[in-house]
Amino acid sequence: MAKKKTEAVSLAHYDVIKGPHITEKSTLLSENNAVVFKVAADATKPAIKAAVEALFDVKVTGVNTLVQKGKTKRWRGRPYRRSDLKKAVVTLAEGDSIDVTTGI
Repeated sequence: MAKKKTEAVSLAHYDVIKGPHITEKSTLLSENNAVVFKVAADATKPAIKAAVEALFDVKVTGVNTLVQKGKTKRWRGRPYRRSDLKKAVVTLAEGDSIDVTTGI
């Protein structure tokens, strides 16, 4: 039997996906076969889908994105603003899964 030819993963995919976003809510989403990732601010849904499929070798059925606006906080009496964060909720095909604890 012939070996599968492994394709080189484009380095651009690593620029799209920054890492997993692990919270209590994202852990509950994993029961519905969804994973939450921090993504680049200029990432598009097709780019996110292509990156997840290439990096994790899974089939993606849907991508929902949201921008979490940074909060205004105070430190030593002076106000500052946290950075905005773009997140992607990636829904996987039935039978596919991603272990986010291993990293990319």
